[in-house]
Amino acid sequence: MKAIVQNEYGSPEALQLQEIDKPEVKETQIRVRVRAAALNAGDYFSVRGSPWLVRLMVGFPKPKNYILGWDVAGEVDEVGKKVNRFHPGDIVFGSCQGALAEYACAAEEQFAIKPTNLTFEQAAAVPTAALTALQGLRDAGKVQAGQRVLINGASGGVGTFAVQIAKSLGAEVTGVCSTRNVDLVRSLGADHVIDYTQEDFTQGGPRYDLILDNVGNRSFSECRRALTPRGTLLPNTGHAGMGYVLTAFARSVFVRQQSRPFVETPNTQDLLVLKDLIEAGKVTPVLDKMYRLNESPKAIAYVGEGHARGKVVVVL
Repeated sequence: MKAIVQNEYGSPEALQLQEIDKPEVKETQIRVRVRAAALNAGDYFSVRGSPWLVRLMVGFPKPKNYILGWDVAGEVDEVGKKVNRFHPGDIVFGSCQGALAEYACAAEEQFAIKPTNLTFEQAAAVPTAALTALQGLRDAGKVQAGQRVLINGASGGVGTFAVQIAKSLGAEVTGVCSTRNVDLVRSLGADHVIDYTQEDFTQGGPRYDLILDNVGNRSFSECRRALTPRGTLLPNTGHAGMGYVLTAFARSVFVRQQSRPFVETPNTQDLLVLKDLIEAGKVTPVLDKMYRLNESPKAIAYVGEGHARGKVVVVL
């Protein structure tokens, strides 16, 4: 099979399209014929090898035949002997290390049947970004109907899902984005949109019960000014640097306002929650650009620029 392989850290240009063996299916895994794979900020961090913690997962001192990609949609090709929820031919989406390849394997609990109203490309865009938004807002943030929620970085991969999911939870949602993305964020259902080139959400204005920060360009002290007395800051660990996340958490110990770091965990149950929201028309993936598999280095470089509107998808 063809796959995008990483053997050194640095530039996306060093990635190679190679012919390698199909992954073998373990007892509790399914193998998927990949139709589309979506990229995340983590893929760019993996290529750079920065922050250094990434190298513990990708390879130290350098990667060896590491296959990039995590989000996938496609057809089940083979199932392990202990798998009972899926069968060859099922159309699925989920989280799967090594998604930038013609075939990829992962545990069955990381997949669900694809939403009927999405294309493969749209479905691939869902898992990591939408699970991050769902688990952050619902579980870490415990968002309740009527609360004021601000999404910083509302036009990005996580942000576009977060605006819609916060609305589905009954919140009053404010999105922060650049001028060119104001109409997009408003079309996703945001009650209010702040153009950060014209207004600083930490300087006066409303206070929010929860801020989901997908950017990491504001300190906890600055965000406190925009939080209610018992409000919560959720730093998205996939975008904000770990130093920012840990500092915000440490400082929140001494005040009533809280910072709650969280890490997205792929699982079938939450994928099914997202599937229901999507099929009910409450959540729709936003796609920015699509690339072919051999264009993956260019796609990852684009993600690394940090200006994607929604998700970037690689089509096989």
